[in-house]
Formats: sequence, C-alpha cells, structure tokens
Amino acid sequence: MAIQRRLTTDSDFEEAMAKQHGIRVFRDDQIVDSGGIIIRFDENTIILQAGVGDLSYHPRSQCEFFELRRR
Repeated sequence: MAIQRRLTTDSDFEEAMAKQHGIRVFRDDQIVDSGGIIIRFDENTIILQAGVGDLSYHPRSQCEFFELRRR
C-alpha cells in the first residue's frame, strides 16, 4: 500500500528530491503525472524525470504535488 504526503514547502520538495521518492501531480483535480522523481525546483516550476529523456515541467502554483512511499 502506498502512503501519500502532500508537498507544499521548499523543505518538503528538498526532502522528496533527496530521497528520490516518486511524485504524483494533480492539476484541476486530475492526475497529470505519476512516478517521476524531482530533479530540480524553484519558486515557479517543479521538474520531474521519469526516464532518461523523459522530463516534465509543472507550474508550482497550478498543481498539487504528493510524494509516494511504499510501506
């Protein structure tokens, strides 16, 4: 069973990036990305990587981010 934790602060994003946990992204109450890890973030954008050339850019103000951890 997966545990979800909402990421809101810079320290939340730092911790998720350091631990390389998968991230689930919601926009307008729909899942738009799932499973990638945070490789970089700033006050405007979160960048996730799911594969070697698979990068996705998500506006921080328009999306909700959740860390996925396995029990």
